[in-house]
Amino acid sequence: MPDLKSTLLRYGRHVSRQKTLTRMDFPITREEALRRLDDFVPVAGSAYARLRNKDRGKDDHIHVSRLSAALRRRLISEGEVVEAVLRRHGLSAAEKYVSEIFWRTYWKGWLEQRPAVWRSYLEAVKQSQEQVMADPGIKIRYVAAIEARTGIDCFDAWAAELEDTGYMHNWARMQFASIWIFTLGLPWELGAAYMFDRLIDADSASNTLSWRWVAGLHTAGKAYLADAERITAMTDGRYAPRGLARTARIPADNLETPPVAAIRPFRTPDLAAASLLLLTAEDLSVERIAAFRALPVRAIAVAAGRNGWDDVALADGLSRALEAWPNAPQIESSDARSVAAASKELGCTQVVTAFLPVGPQETSLSFLRSELEGQGLVFSEYLRAWDRNAWPYCRRGFFGLKEKIPSLVQKMSD
Repeated sequence: MPDLKSTLLRYGRHVSRQKTLTRMDFPITREEALRRLDDFVPVAGSAYARLRNKDRGKDDHIHVSRLSAALRRRLISEGEVVEAVLRRHGLSAAEKYVSEIFWRTYWKGWLEQRPAVWRSYLEAVKQSQEQVMADPGIKIRYVAAIEARTGIDCFDAWAAELEDTGYMHNWARMQFASIWIFTLGLPWELGAAYMFDRLIDADSASNTLSWRWVAGLHTAGKAYLADAERITAMTDGRYAPRGLARTARIPADNLETPPVAAIRPFRTPDLAAASLLLLTAEDLSVERIAAFRALPVRAIAVAAGRNGWDDVALADGLSRALEAWPNAPQIESSDARSVAAASKELGCTQVVTAFLPVGPQETSLSFLRSELEGQGLVFSEYLRAWDRNAWPYCRRGFFGLKEKIPSLVQKMSD
């Protein structure tokens, strides 16, 4: 894997963001994430609860942790972050921040048990793209939105910030989505896809389901309507948007929310079996998991990421994995032929990776899984205890998980 500088230079579209990355405002290496956590912990209690929705503008997001890109890739785990915050503040004072961490878990667990929602979303994106091309009115509004020239001051500023930095304040994301759907009258799926392609912390579950929630499809009939006065207040008067929708026309959804389904079947690792470790951008601190450390890893491969940010994080994760298993060579390619050949040459009987949640990575590796199993290799996935313990409470609304937070943090692991 290339080093940080060469990775960024190679990934041309995001070269302009190199300054942001090296400032460590949104860390995508473990060392930088730990420093960011240390800086944030003192204000993770009442200060965060009071100020978290204040959007001070580009390069001034001082009231939030800015750990989302690292958490998204599990360069640092949810348990590590929550443990550090609770050690300083306790659950009562840090309830708001801890809840935000569990919102990420909730979205992921909810989608994992309703994967049809993800498939429906992908199909709707294709249909909406065709609709944009066929309807001049929609096309004009769509192009204006993604080019930050709608004339709605806050929306255009947020769109420009997203394009420039790969980040948008979480509270601003809700306002942006609401304006996209209800004021501009654009398909929510196109907005979700637009944001997913640009976010440094892009997460399939959080992004897709948050847009769905704003649109009024997650909680039946309950949409989120952006309010101009509230936006002005939360941005300290920087913006005074005009012409925002005053009513929410909830879009028709072609697929009703399906019932809860069991998490897809997967093989758990055999801790005694000689293994090839496959690293993905879904989890890049596996060397800290006791079960992984016990594995007899004989080789390490790295699955391709989606963008340059993933490349940086993968390079960081690989360097730590090679330190944890110094006798395991890196396999240069993660295609089925190379992985199978290396596994057989080194006597590996299983390929082990962290659990692949619903999203592009799981889709892209489904072929690899079937190819390896067709050659007699076991493809196994390790589901962290954090997810295993929490996901059973992610089947309906967030409250079902929230009321379990005190007991869940008592048995944190992984």
